[in-house]
Amino acid sequence: MRHIAVIGSGPAGYYTAEAAQKRWGDDARIDVFDMLPVPYGLIRTGVAPDHQSIKGVSRRYEKVALSENVSFVGNVKVGQHVTIPELQQFYDAIVIATGAPHDRKLGIAGEELGNIFGSAAFVGWYNGHPDFAALDPDLSGKHAVVIGMGNVALDVARILAKTEEEFGGADIVAHALDRLRKSKLQKITILGRRGPHQIMMTPKELGELAALDRASPRVDKADLPDEAEDALLEPGLRKSVTHLRSFAAIPKAIHAEKPIEIEIDFFASPVAFKGHDGSVTHINVERTTVEAGRASGTGEFYDVPADLVVSCIGYHSAHIPDVPFDERAGRFANDEGRILPGIYCVGWARRGPSGTIGTNRPDGYGVVDKIEEDMASGALGRADKRGRTGFDELASARGLDIVTFRDWKKIEEAEEAAARAGAPREKFVDIAAMIRAAN
Repeated sequence: MRHIAVIGSGPAGYYTAEAAQKRWGDDARIDVFDMLPVPYGLIRTGVAPDHQSIKGVSRRYEKVALSENVSFVGNVKVGQHVTIPELQQFYDAIVIATGAPHDRKLGIAGEELGNIFGSAAFVGWYNGHPDFAALDPDLSGKHAVVIGMGNVALDVARILAKTEEEFGGADIVAHALDRLRKSKLQKITILGRRGPHQIMMTPKELGELAALDRASPRVDKADLPDEAEDALLEPGLRKSVTHLRSFAAIPKAIHAEKPIEIEIDFFASPVAFKGHDGSVTHINVERTTVEAGRASGTGEFYDVPADLVVSCIGYHSAHIPDVPFDERAGRFANDEGRILPGIYCVGWARRGPSGTIGTNRPDGYGVVDKIEEDMASGALGRADKRGRTGFDELASARGLDIVTFRDWKKIEEAEEAAARAGAPREKFVDIAAMIRAAN
């Protein structure tokens, strides 16, 4: 019998469990650990609440989770409640699938000022992550700045701009919806260091900006390259740039009809934050130029008003004691998924924050191939480990309050019962409340 521990219950974790199940069938027992009492990782707390069709992938993970040989082990912090060496006593292989939950810092002056947030924290706030439920962003100012040129920046800008009615069918949590309802924002600026041909925004997400009830997107025509150059772009990026061109062509009269403007400011690199009474008021920005895809400063500086700032420039993984970590890359040190004998990683924990949800599927299947190779070669040592039985004894001795998948279903039922009209659920944002619902 093969005993596999997967640390993290997001897409990378469940694709790995699915791959192990398909490879070994009843000859494997897979335990999927998570620090929260609820599964699905970024599907629950990272995907935008108004993108319910994307969140639907969790149905695939649920099918895996309900299998006889796959178990969810929630409310267990690996590295705190149980160590990696302790898990190695019980499991033949440990796969780290913890993602990249921490914000990358900009590293510029004034970053400690109030009302400046990283996207992991801000997205976690409106998505109901327990760690960020008390974030308390101030939306009473007129100007918000979102730093970044990817889909997360678009998500944040869109959420800030939407009316309450536009959240029909979304699972945005009540505390965020209430704060957004009272928002006084009039302008949202999206800052990007490079130009339109270097964006990471996808066509669907960009197109959504043009369909907002009370906001209109704006792009300066001067920032757009010659249209003939678009022909050299890959098709997806070409479609995205076509959206940008359409934004630049929106008449001023249309902008005047809507109370919120979303300006995409290209060739703009944040240099420093400025503030008053401890809170941010402006961002000092340097105009850039792009050569061979790289941005460099021109020496021209200007200020952008900013009563709220959300930085969407990337993430890094969380350390786990006894597991080598690549500080520069912000992920676990690994060789194509292998970290140490019997310890592996997948998803963002392996490659950093890149790719889509679907990118994690080949990652999960690939790491199971490597585990099979290492088992066949004898690299993983003895094959008589106790798996979940051993872990349960340890958990009982330490008084750990483990949440099973059956417990999670009770939490889910309670969230669905508490949903406001039209919403799929009202998420618990407090771990103690989750545990009470599970019990």
